[in-house]
Amino acid sequence: MARSATSARGGPRERDDTDAARDESTPERSPPPALAVEGLTKRFGDGDDAVTAVDDVSLTVERGSVVGLLGPNGAGKTTLIKCALGIVIPDAGSVRVFGTDVRDGRRAAYADVDAMLEGARNDYWRLTVRENLRYFATISGVDPDSVAARHDRLLDRLDLADKADTPVRDLSRGMKQKVSLASVLAGGAELVFLDEPTLGLDVESARTLRAELRRLAAEEGLTIVVSSHDMTTIEAVCDRVVMLSNGRVVADDTVEALLGGTDRDVVRVASPDLDRETVAGLREAFEVVDVDRDAHPPAVTVVAGGDRIYDLTDALRAAGVTVSDIRTVQPDLEDVFLDRTGTVPSAAAGGESS
Repeated sequence: MARSATSARGGPRERDDTDAARDESTPERSPPPALAVEGLTKRFGDGDDAVTAVDDVSLTVERGSVVGLLGPNGAGKTTLIKCALGIVIPDAGSVRVFGTDVRDGRRAAYADVDAMLEGARNDYWRLTVRENLRYFATISGVDPDSVAARHDRLLDRLDLADKADTPVRDLSRGMKQKVSLASVLAGGAELVFLDEPTLGLDVESARTLRAELRRLAAEEGLTIVVSSHDMTTIEAVCDRVVMLSNGRVVADDTVEALLGGTDRDVVRVASPDLDRETVAGLREAFEVVDVDRDAHPPAVTVVAGGDRIYDLTDALRAAGVTVSDIRTVQPDLEDVFLDRTGTVPSAAAGGESS
């Protein structure tokens, strides 16, 4: 797990008349964004075998926002996060964290940054849940006693209070994932990177985690960058989504704008007559997005915008299909991504290599 350097904060100094005069004469400047990436590029390998994992990526993450990174395996999400964290050194471009160029001062830049990276052993399994929180707060430069109340809140909100004194090795995979998140938040970092935070969680646990992330951003001003294949998490948690494909940014906008910007009109048709032969015929004439044979009655979802809806109804009638229900399906982020790239973000058991 990537961990921030120890914070070194000086105490406040007394203000004098010079300070007051400077306040009156100097216009107030907006604080720099939490993260500013400019022209970031990272290649692996040499010559003809070189692979460009991140290709001239630029993005800004404002303080207190929740930004999602979305893309298929190999799109460059994890490499981008590792470059932003200084774990992987980019071949070109710059990274600024809270206004500090990481090349000029890594310790200062990452003092208030933490991360949970998918696939890593994020916690010490021999320690209890609470001991992990205290340990990671300490290595972040925070007196664990001073944030004990924060730890209690995290344990309570993530449904870990009953397991606070249980060694992590004795917990389920989903519980361990929640302990990893709590450990990242234990030291009070202002910017956190979460790579596949809902991996291994059941539906209820994932819902709890999403609610806690939104609360932390809204109430405590935490800035969060989330990389996930879980469309529900990205859509429910993020203010903005950055879509990556082949190492490049293909979309960067608010969730609302992206959902309203697709020109793919998707229609779902339900009928007991949707056998394999009928669906095969529809595939020849339309883009079939999904076939749900377990639905009652079975259903097929196709792209049929504009006048194509009339072609669809004619094709169904010609095939002798009695339609039980037909309705327009509201686009989701998967539809938007498919519209932008022609591919669908999908999870893989081993995570992504780039």
